[in-house]
Amino acid sequence: MTVSEGLPVPAWRDELEQEYAGLKALLETMIPCIEAAMHLPWIDAINRLKKQRGAVIMAHSYQSPEIFHGVADVTGDSLGLAQAAADCDADLIVVCGVHFMAESAKILAPHKTILIPSMEAGCSLASSITAEDVRALRARHPGVPVVSYANTSAAVKAESDAICTSANAVQIVESMQSSKVIFLPDQFLGRYVASQTDVELVLWDGRCEVHEKFTAQQARHARERFDARLVAHPECSPEVLAEVDFVGSTTAMGRWLEREKPARVALITECSMADNLRAQFPATEFVKPCQLCPHMQQITLPNIYAALRDLKHPVEVPADIGHRAGAALQRMLAIGRRETV
Repeated sequence: MTVSEGLPVPAWRDELEQEYAGLKALLETMIPCIEAAMHLPWIDAINRLKKQRGAVIMAHSYQSPEIFHGVADVTGDSLGLAQAAADCDADLIVVCGVHFMAESAKILAPHKTILIPSMEAGCSLASSITAEDVRALRARHPGVPVVSYANTSAAVKAESDAICTSANAVQIVESMQSSKVIFLPDQFLGRYVASQTDVELVLWDGRCEVHEKFTAQQARHARERFDARLVAHPECSPEVLAEVDFVGSTTAMGRWLEREKPARVALITECSMADNLRAQFPATEFVKPCQLCPHMQQITLPNIYAALRDLKHPVEVPADIGHRAGAALQRMLAIGRRETV
């Protein structure tokens, strides 16, 4: 294994094979079997250190299997992780995801220490728009409310009226009770939302560098060559979405698989998610038209260990930005609570 963060690889103990036999067997169904054994010393070292620190490790669904299954205490989508950070008892939380996710956790849990293992874990959507861009859009469209996707910086969230996820974007847009809404920053998600509502949307030209790479030809190939059902994330292009059986968020994909129980499925999204869902749905064969998120791949077992050992890299959100971004997040959460009562 490549050593990172200047750390030596933890010593191998023969007992690891027995102590982590179940995990090793699971990982060998997802990654090359030789790699599974090589991860065990890091997994063991992290699990021991997080216990000493009283820390909780949270991992997004796009994290690699050795992180998602090996060291994470909480897994889920970006909003779910942020809510879990606020709700859990731990005061030290390591977010294995990209930077905006760690910021969201800090916004909802401002008095806790939130660490991100790599400051290089960014997001093409979050970097596509700034707070200044949002203020300029408001000036061009006075009185029009702003709904921003969760995949944005804390500063952009602070300029927004409400935040949304891919799962509740239509619901949040319609809750603004306006005939026109500024929707930021994902153009493809915005076009999908626009197809599901009568609200006129002002869109921004942001795109996910993973999902925009998928093509309609790839989708058709997966169906024709592998006789697979097709499921796609709404950050994909309209041409891709037109080819699939189901469009939904990461969480909705899991619910669809549980409901439909397909013999074979192609998940048109970040391919680590297919690896992680395979453990939950062993009867389904997963075809992967695979694109890995280069930013999620910045999170590794060695730098998770370094984050815990050295308490780096702490995520800070200025109080005024955190307060306004928190209000936008809480508005989304309040709308969700009203809908479920």
